[in-house]
Amino acid sequence: MANTRPILLITLVFLAYLIWLEWQKDYGPQPTPAQTPVAQSEPGAGVPDVPAFSAENAETGQPADLPDLGDAAPASQPAAEVSQSAATPPAQLITVTTDVLRLEIDLKGGTVVKSELLDYAETVEDPEQKVVLLQPSGPEMYIAQSGLLSHQQAPNHASVYQSAGTEFVLQDGQDELTVPLTWRSDDGVAVTKTFTLARGAYDITVRHEVSNQSGASWLGSRYDQLQRSVLPDEKGGGFNNPERYSFKGIAFYDPEDKFQKVDFDDVADEPFKKTTTQGWLAMVQHYFFAAWIPPGEEQTTYSTQQLNTSGLPRYIARDVSPSRQLAAGETTTFESRLYVGPKLQDSLPGIAPGLEHTVNYGIFTVFSKPLFWLLEKIHEYVGNWGWSIVLLTILIKLAFFKLTEAQFRSTARMRKLQPRIEQLKERYGDDRQRMSQAMMELYKKEKVNPLGGCLPILVQIPIFIALYWVLIESVELRQAPFILWIQNLSARDPYFILPALNAIFMIATQRLTPTVGMDPVQRKMMAAMPVVFSLLFAFFPAGLVLYWATNAGLSLAQQLYITRKIERS
Repeated sequence: MANTRPILLITLVFLAYLIWLEWQKDYGPQPTPAQTPVAQSEPGAGVPDVPAFSAENAETGQPADLPDLGDAAPASQPAAEVSQSAATPPAQLITVTTDVLRLEIDLKGGTVVKSELLDYAETVEDPEQKVVLLQPSGPEMYIAQSGLLSHQQAPNHASVYQSAGTEFVLQDGQDELTVPLTWRSDDGVAVTKTFTLARGAYDITVRHEVSNQSGASWLGSRYDQLQRSVLPDEKGGGFNNPERYSFKGIAFYDPEDKFQKVDFDDVADEPFKKTTTQGWLAMVQHYFFAAWIPPGEEQTTYSTQQLNTSGLPRYIARDVSPSRQLAAGETTTFESRLYVGPKLQDSLPGIAPGLEHTVNYGIFTVFSKPLFWLLEKIHEYVGNWGWSIVLLTILIKLAFFKLTEAQFRSTARMRKLQPRIEQLKERYGDDRQRMSQAMMELYKKEKVNPLGGCLPILVQIPIFIALYWVLIESVELRQAPFILWIQNLSARDPYFILPALNAIFMIATQRLTPTVGMDPVQRKMMAAMPVVFSLLFAFFPAGLVLYWATNAGLSLAQQLYITRKIERS
């Protein structure tokens, strides 16, 4: 039958797209392993433990991960030694807790070495274990550093601060929490580094207030950087591992070039460097990210660096502010913001321009963004993401009702024509050319469009893929429960009930589809489609299968109604 060929072709293209995704992740370019040998501390250890801070540069005596002093303005007097310990002191940590964040800040450098996201559990099964985004050591070390860059005395991320306490907690009724750290040089330069956190917020204001009581002018700038190591084999797994499809790497934003992604394994070959205003930098991963956001009016320089250590290589994304001249007796304040949290699509645009681009829907953004917007609006009323998907499916079905109605009418008329098509087959036998001509004349006479079933499938495929990206990229749907056995719409159905239900709907729909005129290969492919799709959907997020099964059920009901109506006419 002529009208089945486009349907089968579109199905094959769709399956080829999914297979291509798998191929790219399994056999595409992989991250470059560390150049230096990996030393194992214990027999059988898989990866080395990566310390939070790098060793000093043998030539300069400065930390190896400190920005190049060439990025700062030349010193107005001979460089003085930066006040810091000769040997690395043991970690002195302070804990900062708000209603949404628990941070650990090392007094060495005032570095944020750990962050727990208190509203996000690592797994549904263990809600007490929260997502940890930043961590000070291990194979996935990930920290947020900041400091001052000067040829004179100034605290960098290796300098030791002092704190009046070791634990800071946002109390009930308190909207803001301030955490001050202090540092003073031998010649009278004093710096207060202050972290300010607000209730319900994941962005943290970081201020360096510099008071120059040295008796001479002081010249310096501020820098911020994110530093992390990455395991080279993180992208394993199958369709049930959405992290393999979500971008994990460095991102920069500026008004001219917008959102730019830099893979970790490209940092060594093509270091990034750009000076702009209204920008920011980030390290992005599935659902969550950390970002440094300088003041919008600053002409900030952004760059990347790969740091090779005794273990895994580390990747650094940093920004450096313009230098400021500070006369004796004067005070100035450097300021930036650190975001450590989820990709909340409603709040990100208000934090910084373009920050919403960290939610990466890829080439399907044009479909996925409006789809999420509509899904979120429905959720505001029903309060359940599963029912929101069901209602979204109904709305989409209504939007394309006339289109699918035309398809089902065409299918029902062709079903009604089956006896006459059988007669044509008997009359023309193996003469396929005359058989095709006779069938086309019959279709024309009876006003049947043999391609009527093609367009609705063309419409459904981009919506299906767009919704897939919404489910795997939208943290709002992460671990969202539905009903009964489905307690996580972003993970596969644990009992495969939805894939089985979808298969039943597909098989029932297939029985309503005319098969007269199909060659044996087409019939076998049509028969195999419910099995292939069910196996495929078994590993897709439950929310996606819920959409497809709901759509299949509505389509079956619509087709049954139209078929019976035409058969009675």
